[in-house]
Amino acid sequence: MNNSTLKKTLALSFASLLVAGMANAQTDTTKTMSAMSTGSTTAKTFGGIGQYNTFSIGINAGITDGLVPFSINTTNKFKVDLGYGASLRQQLSHTFSLQLDYNGGKVHGIDKDGTSKYGITEYKTDFNAASLSAVFNIASVSFLHRKNSVNFYGSAGAGMDWYKTKSVTQDAASGGGTFGPAETTRKVFAPVGAGVKFRLTDAVALNLGYTVNFVQGYAFSGVSTYPTFSHYSYTYGGLEFTLGSKSKQNIEWVNPVAMMYDELYDAALRQEVEVLKTRVGAVEGAVSDLKKDSDGDGVADQFDKCPGTAAGTVVDGSGCAIVFPKPDTAMAMKAPATAYSNIQFEFDSSVLRTSSYPVLDATSADLRSSGKKVEVDGFASAEGTAAHNLQLSKDRANSVKTYLVNSGVDAKKVKIKGFGENNPIADNSTEDGRVQNRRVQFKQK
Repeated sequence: MNNSTLKKTLALSFASLLVAGMANAQTDTTKTMSAMSTGSTTAKTFGGIGQYNTFSIGINAGITDGLVPFSINTTNKFKVDLGYGASLRQQLSHTFSLQLDYNGGKVHGIDKDGTSKYGITEYKTDFNAASLSAVFNIASVSFLHRKNSVNFYGSAGAGMDWYKTKSVTQDAASGGGTFGPAETTRKVFAPVGAGVKFRLTDAVALNLGYTVNFVQGYAFSGVSTYPTFSHYSYTYGGLEFTLGSKSKQNIEWVNPVAMMYDELYDAALRQEVEVLKTRVGAVEGAVSDLKKDSDGDGVADQFDKCPGTAAGTVVDGSGCAIVFPKPDTAMAMKAPATAYSNIQFEFDSSVLRTSSYPVLDATSADLRSSGKKVEVDGFASAEGTAAHNLQLSKDRANSVKTYLVNSGVDAKKVKIKGFGENNPIADNSTEDGRVQNRRVQFKQK
């Protein structure tokens, strides 16, 4: 098979692979677009890379050439030769992976008109190269399609290239055109490339790409090209196979936007939301019932023991009308209450008697008009423990202060003290004496 036939065969092969990949990708995209997002998957957003298959192996074959666009080339005629390779790749995220490559083959260059600036008529180089590259997927996150079927990528890396070169100079060509002796060389090189992948199935992808290899040397073509580094290109097609469990997806083809949408669309999640709505509705209904007050007396129906109370009636906490005692005419005949008189309390109680209100009101009026300060001293009868009586006396003094402050007296002008059972004014051995000792008395300042 001559070079022209080989070139046409390879071109047809690449075209066929490209058409097949695009057709399959389009079919797969149509299927995924028409399906609703109810498919179950174990992978979750923010669930970690362990949810996916990340390793893959690939094989490829293609054509090599010494001509590279936008660079100074050793020869000027496109000459096809065979290249081949294999790869092992680990995808570390949706967009980034590391790939280990082996490539081998032959590069053939010809100067068709004898004008090469390096004096090369023809060269043939056999090479074997190994490299590690970083691969970046482009536009792998899509808002247009649910599932990726076509991925574009770029790559760059470094490795070692072992090559053996035969070449003939223009002078040698005029003398018979025999190639010079082969020379084996090892050099560091940098592969830089781009390509496109088509997802054929969940485990197989068609990979088409183009790579330019920059060799850190000057004699890849058999003659020094200093100061220009040697270079050659590799155009290839191949298949890539996903490794790992069939129950996991290849992270390269997962669209994180679709995954987040599926989680929000999940039927179980929507069911939980509906249950929460029902519960919230029940709570709102219960609160509404608690707030319902049919007779408008300020007590909710659920707690109203006397429903139907007439409007304007003063009620207690159970919704029943409060019956106030009629004024005692005998008390009304008495002289007005004297301010600063002692305030008496029931046994073991700090609750103010209603009979003490007039004295407290008179005391409050005098304090507010005069601006005086007063000390409120609490006492207790000698019943129970001394510690209990001391606290009881303080509570009694606080009750009086609270009443005065609520009636408008400045709290800063009222000081309280508790004396417990100390300083009695009557004999604690008699009931009448104990009654007199349960008191609060005022000390004006």
